[in-house]
Formats: sequence, C-alpha cells, structure tokens
Amino acid sequence: MAELSGTVSLTGLDGILRTLEQLPPEVVSKAGGPVKNALKRGAQVLLREAALNLARATDNLSTDDQENTGLLLSALVATRGKAPTGGNGERYLVRVRRLSYQRPGPATTTLQTANLLEYGSEKQPAEPWLRPAFAAKAVTAIQTVESELIRGVDRVVTKLARQNGAR
Repeated sequence: MAELSGTVSLTGLDGILRTLEQLPPEVVSKAGGPVKNALKRGAQVLLREAALNLARATDNLSTDDQENTGLLLSALVATRGKAPTGGNGERYLVRVRRLSYQRPGPATTTLQTANLLEYGSEKQPAEPWLRPAFAAKAVTAIQTVESELIRGVDRVVTKLARQNGAR
C-alpha cells in the first residue's frame, strides 16, 4: 500500500523553543497542552484543503460510485499520532480511516479508494488530492501552528504567573 510521508521542520522559532524548554511539564504533557492544540489547528488547515480536493476528484466518478463518496469524505480525519521516534513530542496526521463500503462483490475500503485516487493504477490515471493540498497549504499550516503556539504558551505563562502570585 502506498503511503504519503514527509517531514516538516519549523525554523526561526528559536525564542519560542527556548521558552518551551524553560516552561514546566504542563506545556507538553500527556494531555497535550498548547503544542498539541497548535499542531491540531495546523492539521485542520491541511484537512480542509484535502477535503475540497477529494470532493473535486470524486466529482467525475460514475453515479454508482458517487453514492459512496460521502463515506470516503467522512473517513478523512486529522488525528493525534504517536510521538516521533527517539523522543518526546507531538504529531498530528491527516489520514483516511479504514472503513468498508457496503456493496456486493469484493470488499473495498476507503483506504483503497483514497490510494487509487491519489496514485492511480494501470487502468485509472492518478487524481492527486492529498499532495496538492499539502503543497498549497503547508505555509499557511505552519503559520497557524506558530501563531497558535505563541498564543497557547502566553496563556500557560499567564496562568502560572497568577498561580505564583505575579500579575
């Protein structure tokens, strides 16, 4: 099964990273904190664009297939992933949940349909929907993560300052 993978590195956030290193564990805990929330907002930017692209890619399917595109679109989600290998951290993924279409014949899943659209086959040309969404909205997603992270860290700092008697 083909899979789209890649890594985005945020640079130019040295001040934020130093601040995060000095903050207590409330910032990045199992519950997530502002880092998780910022990444979630960034992933939602990519998710919205991917959903628009996927809807466009499925518009030219036959009438029988279009009855099932609601399932494919509803299977598109942004989910929290496992921490990156070799350390702590947060990860959000834009992915397709594996759901089965209820129709006669061999079982088909939303993952198979999404991969077929994204990469094509011998019989069907590719109609990419996820890679173009990433290319179009990566900068916006990174800017969203940056602004949400700053806002979230400010909220934690203010809350901790109030708890410690500072105003």
